Amino acid sequence: MTKPVVLIAEELSPATVEALGPEFEIRRCNGADRAELLTAIADVDAILVRSATKIDAEALAAARRLKVIARAGVGLDNVDVKQATVSGVMVVNAPTSNIVSAAELAVGLLLAAARNIAPASTALKNGEWKRGKYAGIELYDKTVGIVGLGKIGVLVAQRLSAFGMKVIAYDPYVQAGRAAQLGVRLVALDELSSSADFISVHLPKTPETVGLIGAEQLARCKPSAVIVNAARGGIVDEQALYAAIKEGRIAAAGLDVFASEPCTDSPLFEFDNVVATPHLGASTDEAQEKAGIAVARSVRLALGGELVPDAVNVQGGLIAEDVRPGIPLTEKLGRIFTALAGEVPQQLDVEVRGEITEYDVRVLELAALKGMFIDVVEETVSYVNAPLLAAERGLAVRLVTDPESPDHRNLVTLRGTLSDGSQVSVSGTLIGIQHRERLVEVNGYDVDLEPTSHLAFFTYTDRPGMVGAIGRVLGDAQINIGGMQVARDHQGGLALVALSVDSAIPPVVLDDIVAEMDAQTARSVEV
Repeated sequence: MTKPVVLIAEELSPATVEALGPEFEIRRCNGADRAELLTAIADVDAILVRSATKIDAEALAAARRLKVIARAGVGLDNVDVKQATVSGVMVVNAPTSNIVSAAELAVGLLLAAARNIAPASTALKNGEWKRGKYAGIELYDKTVGIVGLGKIGVLVAQRLSAFGMKVIAYDPYVQAGRAAQLGVRLVALDELSSSADFISVHLPKTPETVGLIGAEQLARCKPSAVIVNAARGGIVDEQALYAAIKEGRIAAAGLDVFASEPCTDSPLFEFDNVVATPHLGASTDEAQEKAGIAVARSVRLALGGELVPDAVNVQGGLIAEDVRPGIPLTEKLGRIFTALAGEVPQQLDVEVRGEITEYDVRVLELAALKGMFIDVVEETVSYVNAPLLAAERGLAVRLVTDPESPDHRNLVTLRGTLSDGSQVSVSGTLIGIQHRERLVEVNGYDVDLEPTSHLAFFTYTDRPGMVGAIGRVLGDAQINIGGMQVARDHQGGLALVALSVDSAIPPVVLDDIVAEMDAQTARSVEV
């Protein structure tokens, strides 16, 4: 069997290859060399990059087999995520790999600016002993304003709290209660600017955040304030900051990022009270190793057709731990639905009921679609291209949630309308602390069956001897029944037999059962 091919386009830690394992063919190229990249990417299944390799529409067009782009880091400025999604290519990164390193550097810049560490070091190395000139300020009992209370902002807040600092923060997407749990008081940006002795920026770069800390906010700051930006260049307006420092309206700054990089010639560099580093936030051995290992694991999951929590272009958002056990169950329900329907429906409702609806359950919609198309299309179905496959086939999908679930703690139902107007439905739940999967409804019939690898469903006119007939035909074929459920709408009406077996039922055996019991429908499912 041919191994999937993974292209490593930049220098990554040895632990990255080790985390990929022996199941993949590893190739390497210089991703910064455009001609070499376009040639090398043509027949690979996944590519691992850092920041020097540009994966744009041209590269995606050249990548005929590409399924995954893995960025061993956080930023995705070098990846055309929109075009990748259109192409059905999953994009993954390592969003938490560098958060500790970035937080520690922000604290380091803040300390360096507060204590004049960089100019004092330079002066001493030049033979100058200037204790008086480079006196600094303490952090203790000062107020630090955190602009952006995300993962890195929280880590910075925690670390600076340990210095005895008062912590305030601006983040319109964080609830006051959540901030209070962290010992942080949420304030408006104007209040933060005017109150803080130190300001540390930890926001993503978006059209809304570019220039957020500009002339207006800097004018509100104390003349003793220190500004630190170790997030993204451009959030702090560098020209406005230069003017504020030159005019003595800002005391000092610590910068790791710049609006245009690489930056080796900034007016800000003329000031002794500006400490600057060349975008070192993620530049630790630990962060690079964590990033490589994280994306290697994501590549393994993605090429195995599994859900990748760190995929940036998969709908569904953060997956709560209470939701995760329902993902494989819902995917199985999708496969069972397709087998029962024999076609792709025109309309599909993914109904989720019970306590689980307290969380974001959009991922279950993806799992249902992935399961539905696995046995329908030739290409590999992933959590990226499943919605695209549905759209191409005119399938309208709706996620329906309801906290009420009368019969089960949680229940997932796939209910679809076929081209002839008929409906197909299948429901499943999880029971016990082991989250055992149970199939509990098929086309309106109540059942209770474990959805094992081999299932079969028969509908027929209710009459004596039919269960025995199924058992006899399967017994003659040496196929063992693992579980069986019989349900009917009324005595003598239509009945359903749902059964799990230990091995696949060959088509000829399925035909024998149909003939024996004069079944109206017969479906076998491999899940």
